[in-house]
Amino acid sequence: MADAPAVSRKPTPVTWYRSSLERDEMKRLLERSDVRALAQTLPHLALIALTGAATCLTILQPAWLFGAWNAWWLLAVIPLLMVHGFLCSFAINAVHELGHGTVFKTKWLNRLFEGVFAFIGWIHHEQFTVSHTRHHRYTLHYPDDQEVVLPTKWDRRNTIKGGGVFDWRILKHYLNNFRHQWRVARGKAGFEGAWNEVLFPADQPELRRPMRRWAVVLLVGHASVLVGAIALGWWPVPLVVSMSGSYGQAVQGLMNNTQHIGMMKDVPDARLCCRTFTTYSLLQYFYWHMNFHIEHHMYAAVPCYRLSALHRAIIDDLPATPHGIFATWREIDAIQAKQAADPTYEECPVIPVCGQRPAISVGAPQEKQTSVIKDGTIAASAI
Repeated sequence: MADAPAVSRKPTPVTWYRSSLERDEMKRLLERSDVRALAQTLPHLALIALTGAATCLTILQPAWLFGAWNAWWLLAVIPLLMVHGFLCSFAINAVHELGHGTVFKTKWLNRLFEGVFAFIGWIHHEQFTVSHTRHHRYTLHYPDDQEVVLPTKWDRRNTIKGGGVFDWRILKHYLNNFRHQWRVARGKAGFEGAWNEVLFPADQPELRRPMRRWAVVLLVGHASVLVGAIALGWWPVPLVVSMSGSYGQAVQGLMNNTQHIGMMKDVPDARLCCRTFTTYSLLQYFYWHMNFHIEHHMYAAVPCYRLSALHRAIIDDLPATPHGIFATWREIDAIQAKQAADPTYEECPVIPVCGQRPAISVGAPQEKQTSVIKDGTIAASAI
């Protein structure tokens, strides 16, 4: 694909299809609750703190808790790290939802917890939110959306590599994080590429200031963790606070990469360009319910903890929904195999039309079809 224009352009508006809902039902789904939000947020953070503390204690084995030091306890460190890394890996999903401003009814709580999760994952949430807003408005309509550009390929078998299980270059990545944030803070990095030039033009430095300020927060915060840990003799603390991106990331990688891969681009229907799957309640919780990705794109103002209810409300207007991560990836693997043979191939899900679920075939690229709204009904129309 040719490089995108590195200058601002007026995006082409997209009129998105949305499944119909009764007014009262829509009102219920849009309702935000601080109680529900705290139930989503606090247990996740508490488990991160608990597994991090358990890992540090198991490594150090302080006498007041363990008595005599015993090397056998070290066998528990790797499992604890895997669970801790698993929990921390979903920080980006928390940042994503909190960045939408739809989790808490109280606005400042969204910002507070967004910052907490962003700190855990070394995430530039301000930068992500600007890009992600465009992604929602122009999903897979290149070049107006470059957060996700299709076609793309991702091999689920590679989840064990790097930080999927444990990356032995962990210290190198840790030091590189400090170097990168130092350069971002000085305005020397963090805005490379055509997409960043569109979102944060060099001639508008005020747009880049929030990211540079956050880079300082990350630098000072994680450096303070390191200095404090050394001073107090708790040297494993940076391992669980600042290095969690180098281990236990596999499950999140499998879940997060299902969202758009193999789907259709340049279509005004989230059912054709996004993928929903169901999974076990605990995984759905840590994923911040983003497995309901069609629903999230169709009605982005619905809080994440109400997406399952939205799914049930519009299920008759959705493609068939796979259950489980591996069932979903079997479908994706089949799509990617077709794309390997024919790079122009796009998966066109079977969607309801007039109460039925007819197959909409995709021919040559110029003949591919999508669903559009016409006179209140869904019609298959060539584009």
